[in-house]
Amino acid sequence: MTDEELLHAETFRDRVSNVTEKGHRKWIYALQPKGKWTNYRKYLAYFYLLTFFAMPFVKVNDLPFMMINILEGKFILFSKIFWPQDFFIFAIAMITFIVFIVLFTVVFGRLFCGWVCPQTIFMEFIFRPIEWMVEGSPSQQKKINEGPWNAVKILKKTFKHFLFLLFSFAIAHTFLAYILGIDEVVTIIKEPLEDHVGLMFGLIIFTLLFYAVYAYVRDIVCTTICPYGRLQSVMFDKDTMQISYDYNRGEPRGKFKKGAERKEGDCISCLKCVQVCPTGIDIRDGIQMECIGCTACIDACNDVMESLKFEKGLIRYASENEITTGKKFHFNTRMKAYTVLLGILLITMVAMIATRKTVDTFISRVKGQLYQEMPGEQISNLFEAKIINKTREEIPVTLQLENIKGTVKLIGNQNIILKKESIGEFTFFLEISANDIKARSTPIKIGVYRNGEKIQTIKTKFLGPFL
Repeated sequence: MTDEELLHAETFRDRVSNVTEKGHRKWIYALQPKGKWTNYRKYLAYFYLLTFFAMPFVKVNDLPFMMINILEGKFILFSKIFWPQDFFIFAIAMITFIVFIVLFTVVFGRLFCGWVCPQTIFMEFIFRPIEWMVEGSPSQQKKINEGPWNAVKILKKTFKHFLFLLFSFAIAHTFLAYILGIDEVVTIIKEPLEDHVGLMFGLIIFTLLFYAVYAYVRDIVCTTICPYGRLQSVMFDKDTMQISYDYNRGEPRGKFKKGAERKEGDCISCLKCVQVCPTGIDIRDGIQMECIGCTACIDACNDVMESLKFEKGLIRYASENEITTGKKFHFNTRMKAYTVLLGILLITMVAMIATRKTVDTFISRVKGQLYQEMPGEQISNLFEAKIINKTREEIPVTLQLENIKGTVKLIGNQNIILKKESIGEFTFFLEISANDIKARSTPIKIGVYRNGEKIQTIKTKFLGPFL
């Protein structure tokens, strides 16, 4: 290694990859990667983008396939309506997701960041390709940025940032469709602007936020802002699969001289792996927090190895044990434990979703009310019922005592009709014969019936006189 490379090897961890020695921002001019792994990522990214932009338009049984209406506390997942009362399912889903990310990181490192993270997908497959298309190669981009503000620079910069704003506006509208539903968004677009000034102001704010992230912040999200990158070091071990440089094969580095006998390792210090990296790291320095596992360096290195007729895989997916000892990847005890936990959480979550009630009832005695003695030796209690209809149709409901004889008398209503996607509140008297009351507090069961079919049983207490 040269003196400069030795100095870099000792000091590169003193700062993140996109900061200079003086603490200034180092702009990353990433070269466009090409190769097998890049193609795989493209296929996945295009599928991801198609799904993201098309999902708001997908409906099943006249319900959006997915809608996260935080403002109204209404969530639709897989065309099933969830209300705040179902929040425990979301809690289980969040825990499951966290365990999945941990397991995935333990086994495959930051594969999530490089392959499916929205920041990476939007940056590397929408905004950076726009930059390559408008301003050219990294060297051309750097020349434009450092050059004077002439007509060519103004034209290219204006066109690029116009496209950035346009796509940011489309992303903001898509997120709005996930919150309000595509039908509501279309209605809002058709209505006069003055009727939705607040919403338009919010859209502009989010558009500018997305624009700022992808036009200026960019790789700082991955290297500094995102907590996942900083947490990954506590999840890695020597069996974690990650993008690794095979230093046993690559060192010592040396320039390639055609026809000369090669005494150095396979790395020729071409720096292609650095030039294609979207966070500007040198993968040859070892595992780094800034590496997002995007495989761009693998494709760049394999291309060079192929042109020199060297064996591919100098940079590849491999664990530290595989690089150091040649030991193949194995599923260790920690990975097995995470897998078992993840399986339990997935089964629990599926069971909760499958058994989730479409009608949920809460019944309790009206607070502060004592029992009433009625004619015919009847004892009466006043109850209130709150019934949530999570479906998109009106439902007739009846209430019946199950474990004891008695009469349900609704106040002001002869029938309970639940409106679609609403919460109905009802008050009723429950009359039971005094002969059947054997204690001050009697446990009772009230059946909730829909068209003669019992859908739920509610347990509560009936207050009687002192005996």
